[in-house]
Amino acid sequence: MVTITDKAKQRIEQIMQEENYDQSYFVRVAVGSGGCSGLSYKLDFDNEEKKGDQFCEDKGVRICLDIKSYLYLAGTELDYTDGLSGKGFEFNNPNASRTCACGESFSV
Repeated sequence: MVTITDKAKQRIEQIMQEENYDQSYFVRVAVGSGGCSGLSYKLDFDNEEKKGDQFCEDKGVRICLDIKSYLYLAGTELDYTDGLSGKGFEFNNPNASRTCACGESFSV
């Protein structure tokens, strides 16, 4: 399961409103190869389920992961920061043994 912070929830809802996404849309979180640590995080909005998708919900936000990504992201907390270091979503992943300095990639 992936959880989200209140700040992440607010930003997700803001994006969905700005893009005129209806209630059929959910947040798709995935892992792909790439980045300086080997695996990179991907976050998008989608309204089409795919075979093997795993769903969870936190704070009223539906979150979808494909089965491969679920194995890497179980227990991850999705946060949003708008501090001096930059704006964006952050992944607090307990499965990551190493992350890059920018926080956009990791390895297990």
